[in-house]
Amino acid sequence: MDKYAVFGHPIKHSKSPMIHQAFATQCKQQISYEAILSPLDGFKESIKQFFASGGKGANVTLPFKEEAFELANQLTQRAQLAGAVNTLKLLDNGLILGDNTDGAGLVADLKRQDAELDNATLLLLGSGGAARGCIYPLLQAGIKQIVIANRTASKAQTLAQEFAQFGDVVGVGLDSINQQPYSIIVNSTSSSVTGSVPDIPSSVLQSCLLAYDMFYSEQQTSFLQWVGEHNKQTTLVDGMGMLVGQAAEAFVVWRNTKPDIESVIREMKQGV
Repeated sequence: MDKYAVFGHPIKHSKSPMIHQAFATQCKQQISYEAILSPLDGFKESIKQFFASGGKGANVTLPFKEEAFELANQLTQRAQLAGAVNTLKLLDNGLILGDNTDGAGLVADLKRQDAELDNATLLLLGSGGAARGCIYPLLQAGIKQIVIANRTASKAQTLAQEFAQFGDVVGVGLDSINQQPYSIIVNSTSSSVTGSVPDIPSSVLQSCLLAYDMFYSEQQTSFLQWVGEHNKQTTLVDGMGMLVGQAAEAFVVWRNTKPDIESVIREMKQGV
């Protein structure tokens, strides 16, 4: 039976084992999948030991995505651009392939919500690893312009410059967001983890058709609650679909089979 796992620290909270076992059952494939707590100073050794013991592939979560990027012998284009890896696959020649499926998971979930991506202007809050992994896939999906807004404007500007060759990407501070219509707003910051909201004016929500928070929880996130209070016409979506979507992309990388995510998302939402 082929072995897979997710590596992180902490890892107890991970839903990846449930998600991938659901995929395997649906696709009638026999796999084992476990969550592995890697020492903060021993990620590479943990991964190498896992592959040496028969592991075929691994998901990587915080705080090891950059280390996974360095570990991989080969990188997909989206992993190269993200500067981080969340999916590893042991190839037949013994080399390790690194991929980043986060952006594809976000795009897939936006499409599930019938979001109009083609020629849309998107406001992306935050400029960390979560944002970086999504910029190229969003541009590839047809987004006309991405405005990255970050507490430190220089970080947003630097990130925007890195992706400028692929499309119209602008970096600004949270306090200097251009007053223009944004049909989609994505929160990639960790604000909802602490129950806070990015310090942005409610006026940016005026034309927002869909607000997306990469965080998910049993209750509505603080960001989505804030959006809903200021624009009752906006569709509010949390990150559960992105989580399942990026896992489905990883399953394709490993098994060359695309599972249906709808039933799995429903199952996960019931168990949050």
